[in-house]
Amino acid sequence: MTDGLVIVSEEVCQQVVGRGDAFTAVEQVFAAMARGDAYNFPVIREAIRHADALYGFKSGFDRAGLTLGLKSGGYWPGNADKGLTNHQSTVFLFDPDTGKLKALVGGNYLTAVRTAAASSVSIAHLARKDAKVLGMVGAGHQSSFQLRAAAEQRAFEKVVAWNPHPEMLPKLGEVAAELGLEFEAVDRDRLGAEADVIITITSAFEPLLMAAQIKPGTHIACMGTDTVGKQEVDPAILASATVFTDEIAQSISLGEAQHAVKSGQIRENDITPIGDVINGTHPGRSDGDEITLFDGTGVGLQDLAVASVAADLASKSGAATRVAL
Repeated sequence: MTDGLVIVSEEVCQQVVGRGDAFTAVEQVFAAMARGDAYNFPVIREAIRHADALYGFKSGFDRAGLTLGLKSGGYWPGNADKGLTNHQSTVFLFDPDTGKLKALVGGNYLTAVRTAAASSVSIAHLARKDAKVLGMVGAGHQSSFQLRAAAEQRAFEKVVAWNPHPEMLPKLGEVAAELGLEFEAVDRDRLGAEADVIITITSAFEPLLMAAQIKPGTHIACMGTDTVGKQEVDPAILASATVFTDEIAQSISLGEAQHAVKSGQIRENDITPIGDVINGTHPGRSDGDEITLFDGTGVGLQDLAVASVAADLASKSGAATRVAL
């Protein structure tokens, strides 16, 4: 990038960053984290007591990719009624050699695409090769991103889905139809019985899937729990599964594993960074009956990685705006 502050709008991010770009960026940063070449700083996430919003910062540094910065934003549950995305965020990238602000990147689309990339990385490395049925728990804004990304990792034939608000499911069904996949709205018992891969992407504070509902060989990507108190699945599922995560510190403190660790059903050393599987230092799935679970807490380095790609691609294509700060 040349001199000046690079500004990449939401519209430009959507134009230049595809699912493949996001997958590669997230896979590489997970690998760098596992090698010790990249690390996240402590997360700040607070209820601001206004508009029922959660607001915070995620930050980190990737020495391998020379990416330094932060994402600022959060969750505004009333935004849907205003025609806005509930998740609002912006990424700030700094020059690691000078500390100078070098890019300002819209974070809403990138948050959705990097979250989907994380679950698809977990599917690529942990799901059974013969997986045919994808289960979706959740039908909100991010669910369509999750479905599209997951569909590229296995030869799925059908999608079974459940949402606490069933009126939202037809929209997800339209995405499945676009992908040429059969779609059926089902109860949670059927979802667990049929799905080979399950993605949970909700804002739940209670378990939506119980251990008895999960069949052997299932891969589960828990993508909604990113705050203390949130929960999407029964802790007993983690106790019966081989558990992987993006970052162990977040997994046990604010991710899905927080509940299983607190109740003593698993320990911190029962959780493996998925970067170890990517790097080949952990075998990943051992057999067809093993239940694997990816606790996708959402680390700042994911945001920085995809924002850096957006800034580079937008600059090269001439789509970025440049200003003097």
